[in-house]
Amino acid sequence: MTGLKKNLRCSTKEKRLLVERKHRRIGVYRQCNLIGLARSSYYYRTKRPGKDDQAIIRLIDEQYTKTPFYGVRRINVALRRLGCLVNHKRVSRLMRIMGLEAIYPKPRLSKAFKEHRKYPYLLRGLSIMRPNQVWSTDITYIRLRSGFVYLAAIMDWFSRYVVSWVLSNTLDAFFCVDMLEKALKVNLPEIFNSDQGSQFTSSDFTCILEDNGIKISMDGRGRVYDNIFVERL
Repeated sequence: MTGLKKNLRCSTKEKRLLVERKHRRIGVYRQCNLIGLARSSYYYRTKRPGKDDQAIIRLIDEQYTKTPFYGVRRINVALRRLGCLVNHKRVSRLMRIMGLEAIYPKPRLSKAFKEHRKYPYLLRGLSIMRPNQVWSTDITYIRLRSGFVYLAAIMDWFSRYVVSWVLSNTLDAFFCVDMLEKALKVNLPEIFNSDQGSQFTSSDFTCILEDNGIKISMDGRGRVYDNIFVERL
């Protein structure tokens, strides 16, 4: 069993997909034990923000749009001036759900799974001379009347053409894989660049690139300008 756990080097999300809830012979508890997954992690489901949280999310979004360099405490102070009396812990929790951080160069900016393979950054000093030489991708969010959705896009660095984009209400890897598959029907890049987010380091995503002979490039930690063109988009 110990050997199986050591060889099964995959993320919690990937392990959850391995569990067959209606397996006839092996129960969920035993399956979780075999693959080294806590049962609480298997049954955990992300909760969507309630109506009160959505109202605060809207205010946070408006303030962050004006002052993207504000951190949790400065956002909290700004909300209090608007009459929204919330503590900084709640603001911090909602900003994590929204994927917001104060924009400034700092270490350990990318949030990645340790189990996933990381690739070197290949674009330093590279001259972009033609279309489909380099594609890059990133994720942001769009505020809606009742909540928000995530937007992922793939851009050609030479032409700034958006090759593919997709919307999702969750941050799993599957909507990014769908976006990539659609993009590769248009053309194939020589190099594909992304940050070290778990969506782009997952085997589902990187295997598609490798199977098509595409070189994989990833931004370094704390390198806020490595993927600057997609950030501007």
